[in-house]
Formats: sequence, structure tokens, C-alpha cells
Amino acid sequence: MDIETIRQRAFAMPISAPAFPPGPYRFVDREYFIITYRTAPSALERAVPAPLKPASDLVKYEFIRMPDSTGFGDYTESGQVIPVMRDGHPGAYTHAMFLDDHPPIAGGRELWGFPKKLATPKLEVHADTLVGTLDYGPVRIATATMGFKHRTADLVPVLAALEEPQYLLKIIPHVDGSARVCELVEFHLEEIALKGAWTGPAALELHPHALAPIAELPVLEVISAVHLLADVTLGLGRIAFDYLG
Repeated sequence: MDIETIRQRAFAMPISAPAFPPGPYRFVDREYFIITYRTAPSALERAVPAPLKPASDLVKYEFIRMPDSTGFGDYTESGQVIPVMRDGHPGAYTHAMFLDDHPPIAGGRELWGFPKKLATPKLEVHADTLVGTLDYGPVRIATATMGFKHRTADLVPVLAALEEPQYLLKIIPHVDGSARVCELVEFHLEEIALKGAWTGPAALELHPHALAPIAELPVLEVISAVHLLADVTLGLGRIAFDYLG
């Protein structure tokens, strides 16, 4: 393989069979279960990277089912998203994410900088209850429940939250172990078709784990919950801040 061929074919590793295809990435019937809860402000200060700032003392714990995604297939993810401010404008910082499919783990980390790790999240309906669970290996580290479609939610704030800028801390090491890429990445969901949203009584339980420390943002009070269905396109990102520059 000559140098020019490598330049033309290089997109993702391995070059002989990339772990994920080029975008755009469209998600059909993407199902979200999001619980907003209050946590310790000091914990948020430690978790949110400058120049972002916590918008409040709130965290969003999410379960997302993706049964139809171009290039990534059928998978589920779960994690924490923190409402933040940047230059006076609201956004969302993805703090932790766990999923069960290799292509979106590889693509999410390498393209955008999503903090993705392999685990076993599930989002299911059991009788009258929407249930989200997250297992890291054999250990249950998150359980969320909500009354299934008790009330229709106001679509305006739900859509506004989906349209907010979202931020990631992308870190890629150099071959000598030092940081080669260390950037704050901004991206947006695009072409959003919100199909429905519902709310109801909810509960959330997080458990400590050495390698999945979601409980370090403890649940002090559950504020609200929303269950929604949407089609979205995951837009590519831009560098919002270069820590090495």
C-alpha cells in the first residue's frame, strides 16, 4: 500500500476494515429516558472542565435506546449529562457514557470525544413501569424507574433541550503517552423530528464503582423525568477550546 493510497483511504482504524463508516449518522426512533436530579455543587465543580461552568446543581441521568442508526446498528447507552454555561449561553456537557456496541464506542471516542466505555445498559417497559438499568460487568450501578406515559410532556422545552449545544472533552494520547489531542468539542443534534414526550413519577439509584464512578455525582433529589421518542442526525463537531494551544 503506497503513501497516496493510505492518504486516500485513511478514515478510521483499522485501515483494512474501519470500525465505523463515515457519516452522517441518522437515528430513527431514538428513545430517551432522562431523569433530572439535584446533586452536590462541589462534585459538579470537580466534574465540569473550564471554560464551561455548571449551570446549577442539576444533573441529567440518561438511558437511550437506538434501534436504527446508520453505520452503528442497534444499541443502548446510558450516562450523565450536566447542564452548563459557556459565555452566558446554556449547553450540556457529557460527563460519562456506557454502551454495549463497539462501533459507536470507537466512533464516538475517535470522532467527537464521547467518554464511552463498554457496559450493559437496558431500557425496557415492565407492565406499567419504564425501567432503565446499567450493569458494569456483573455489578448493577444504576437503576431508574418511571410511571409509563402518565402524562404528555410539553414539547417546547423538550425540543429546546435537544437543540442546545453539547460539549465533550476529547483526549487522544501521543505515542509517547503524553497528550496529543486535548480539546473541548462542541456538537449539535440536527434534523430533529420529535415524535412524542411523556412524564410521570420517577426514581433513580446510583451505586459506587471504582471504574464507573457515576455515584460521585450523588442523587440528592429527583426533580423531573421525561420519556421521549425522536429521529435525529448526529452532527459532526467543532473545536470549541484547545487546551494544548
